[in-house]
Amino acid sequence: MNNPTTSRPQGAGTKPFLTLLKETKPSYGLLAIAIGLSMISTLVGLVIPLFTKNLVDGFSLASVSKLQIAGIAGAFIAQTIAAGVSIYLLNYVGQKVVSGLRDRLWRKFLVLPVSYYNDNRTGESVSRMTNDTGIIKTLVSEHLSTLFTGAVSIIGSVSVLLYLNWKMTLVLFTVIPLSALILVPLGRQMYKISKGMQDETASFTATLSGVLSEIRLVKASGAETREYEAGRKGIMNLLSFGIREGKINAMISPLVSFVFMMLLVVIIGYGGMQVSAGVLTAGELVAFILYLIQIIMPLTQLTTFFTQIQKAKGASERIIETLAAEEEQYAGSREANGAEGPIILDNVSFGYKSGELVLKQLSFRMLPGQVTAIVGPSGGGKTTLFSLLERFYQPVGGRIMLGETPVSEFSLRSWRSLIGYVSQDSPLLAGTIKENLGYGLERDISEEEMRQAAAMAYADGFIDELPEGYNTDVGERGVKLSGGQRQRIAIARALLRNPKILMLDEATSSLDSQSEAVVQKALSNLMAGRTTIVIAHRLATVVNADQIVFMEKGRITGSGRHEELLEDHALYREFATQQLQMNIPGIEAEGQTRGIEEVTVANGQDTGSGRRPAYPRIGGSIPES
Repeated sequence: MNNPTTSRPQGAGTKPFLTLLKETKPSYGLLAIAIGLSMISTLVGLVIPLFTKNLVDGFSLASVSKLQIAGIAGAFIAQTIAAGVSIYLLNYVGQKVVSGLRDRLWRKFLVLPVSYYNDNRTGESVSRMTNDTGIIKTLVSEHLSTLFTGAVSIIGSVSVLLYLNWKMTLVLFTVIPLSALILVPLGRQMYKISKGMQDETASFTATLSGVLSEIRLVKASGAETREYEAGRKGIMNLLSFGIREGKINAMISPLVSFVFMMLLVVIIGYGGMQVSAGVLTAGELVAFILYLIQIIMPLTQLTTFFTQIQKAKGASERIIETLAAEEEQYAGSREANGAEGPIILDNVSFGYKSGELVLKQLSFRMLPGQVTAIVGPSGGGKTTLFSLLERFYQPVGGRIMLGETPVSEFSLRSWRSLIGYVSQDSPLLAGTIKENLGYGLERDISEEEMRQAAAMAYADGFIDELPEGYNTDVGERGVKLSGGQRQRIAIARALLRNPKILMLDEATSSLDSQSEAVVQKALSNLMAGRTTIVIAHRLATVVNADQIVFMEKGRITGSGRHEELLEDHALYREFATQQLQMNIPGIEAEGQTRGIEEVTVANGQDTGSGRRPAYPRIGGSIPES
């Protein structure tokens, strides 16, 4: 996917951060109050050295009035309160900023197309949401005020020093620029290191997420050692970046201390000579030293600020890249209601990569209320076709239509509301059975509707046997339930959606024969009266479909009913001969037609007729099992 921000040059300055900060719409009023209070606290601090100067130069405590003492005490109390309120307000603004960023990112993640997640690992997205936004929060809440208060403190101190003794002040300016020549290159190195650390952190988070989410596969495959080594590699890479960052900090901190001590020695030595010569008073020398401290300390804080802003620049660029990624187009010129007519594929082509087509000029139609089966060798593009029908991707050629209208003209929400999807693994979310049954529905479902859907999906039996019934927690991805139980919950969920179009992607392929029989019967209830599209590798489940479409290497090489394909399609005939144990092409073996329309219930009972029962959908009476 083309991303307009991926070509952003390295070290693009603070513009990405400022742009991102502006887009979060922080409370500028609170920010101004917080910074104003910090500046007031700093200005009060600038008065203290002058008061100390007077004391040293013979201004005794006895000559200080109670009003002056009260004023000084009040100034200190005001300084303390102002500093405390400022810290709280900055933290509040910082938390609001990061909350707004995370809200934007979360909303963005949910509307990004499936293709985005094909190219970006989940852990990297999690890192954008947590680590990168945390860096920006730290900058705003803990370091932003130092930019203003440090500037006020330095400018104020230098101004007073120029007034006290301009010659000694000039000594400061011979040292500070020299230290800046060293600090600026170190800041650039910190930017590169912090950006690399953020990338490595995202990659490491992705590795952890992938392994821990599939921990059963890891253990079943005996891959603990392999995954440990992969994780250890990420840990060592982070260690390398951390050590490099430590080296930069190890140069910055001692350098600042060295500059401070050098200035202190110079000022005391030169100032002592000035005092001996009578040019400078002892009080002025003490004030000079105190003001020097008020210059050096903010310089240290500003160094930390610029180090942190280097990190924030990298984090901002990553977040902006994510926010600029192309979204799914949810809007449409009209709403779909399912009554528009058949689903038509007209010369549809698609490829995940440019120039590499997975589907090539597919053309067929699916009539309302009929069953269409998609069969063929693995890798033929059957699941990709389902993804196109769900509009996870857009065709690169041709069009998909509902009646006479291209589906791209329907709003995405109304189109997907027509579709009920039951996949091979039927994923469930962590939560209760009840929460999973109602997942994605915009309305509240009654207990009666829920039980009715569960009964038609043949899920009510095992749910009622669970200690907490519908309030039973299914575990992450439904691991506390068997495959057959998950499938039946997925079918009940599809029934509650009451879709006009039903898509079944190998919905029974991973089940044992007993579970498959029950699920097949539940699918019969679900399919009744709906346009159904079935992906199947086992022909026995689809021989009675109204239409069978045979796909090979992204192309349709045959379509028609079972009998027609047996006669006209050599590879289909070969599949049928192998799977249905046919002796003579075109002659059905005993039991061949069993499948979707003939099922055997787990307890040994059947429907009696061997044909698909016409069970009612939601709203009708429940068939007795």
